Amino acid sequence: MKFRTVWVMRTLLLLVFTAAIAAVGKDKEKEPQGKDVDAGAFGVFMGGRRVATETFSIKQNGAGSVITSEFKSEQGMDKALQSSELQLSPTGEIRNYEWKEALPEKIQAVVVPNDQFLLERTTTNPNDKPAEQPFLLPASTSILDDYFFIQREVLVWRYLATGCRQESGQLKCPLHQHAQFGTLDPHSRSSMPISMEFSGREKVAIHGVEHELSRFDLKSDSGDWALWLDDQFKLIRIVIPDENTEVVRD
Repeated sequence: MKFRTVWVMRTLLLLVFTAAIAAVGKDKEKEPQGKDVDAGAFGVFMGGRRVATETFSIKQNGAGSVITSEFKSEQGMDKALQSSELQLSPTGEIRNYEWKEALPEKIQAVVVPNDQFLLERTTTNPNDKPAEQPFLLPASTSILDDYFFIQREVLVWRYLATGCRQESGQLKCPLHQHAQFGTLDPHSRSSMPISMEFSGREKVAIHGVEHELSRFDLKSDSGDWALWLDDQFKLIRIVIPDENTEVVRD
């Protein structure tokens, strides 16, 4: 595996092999802006037609990292606008997660650790008291919200950190070796175990250009996803067969 720059290699290996995806705390405005670990946009396609765009960033500084995302759809009557911010501890645990929906409804939810479980507070009216729902899940649970695909990239990094190694400058993952993770979907207020495995290298056409990418298969009771990452550990493509949906990095 060849990396474009030494900085990219050091940054991503730190993220992947030491799980150094850290939180930006409540006083994050006092911290340096930090460096972009990843930033860009995904196009979301259903039946070959673009229906939405997700714009995202992952930043890291001396205090840690924060993953932000905005999902926007302007297709006919199905307009949607949502945003999220995920903060994780140095060991990859949830410190704070917040998502907001501006369209089609105005909803806001926050997930925070509370003793030995996670607590979600949801608000549909600014004047109402938030509705609280506890989940008997540890802070190490992975957030996999409905509309934020960049969170799947973070999950693959966790898989790489637990099941892979670097050897002679190349990433080595056991073929078809499963790893299980607990996940929480705050949008649907539900939790689910998922499994992930490395399925080898494949040649995939992205925007008309062939690339050799690493494929990872995510399996759950709600359906299977195929994910492809490049040699910089960046998510390039997702296919959700049961939903006739493809997600591709712009």
